[in-house]
Amino acid sequence: MKPIAFSREETADITAKLRAYFRDELETDLAALPAELLLDFLSREIGPFFYNRGLYDARAVVTAKVEDIAEAIYGLERS
Repeated sequence: MKPIAFSREETADITAKLRAYFRDELETDLAALPAELLLDFLSREIGPFFYNRGLYDARAVVTAKVEDIAEAIYGLERS
């Protein structure tokens, strides 16, 4: 599987959120480089869990829509 990668802008946005969280909730100053290293760790080790959950949720939506289409087609049958 291809590793999760973010653009420079996404990385900047995410690390800014991590730094703000550490500052506001943990009262700890997180510098830019440690924030990027934390993002890399989270992406590599925890990201796949979120990715797989997204796939699971997407699969459920597609399955429901396919069932709706199958019912609609069944409704077109003539007696």
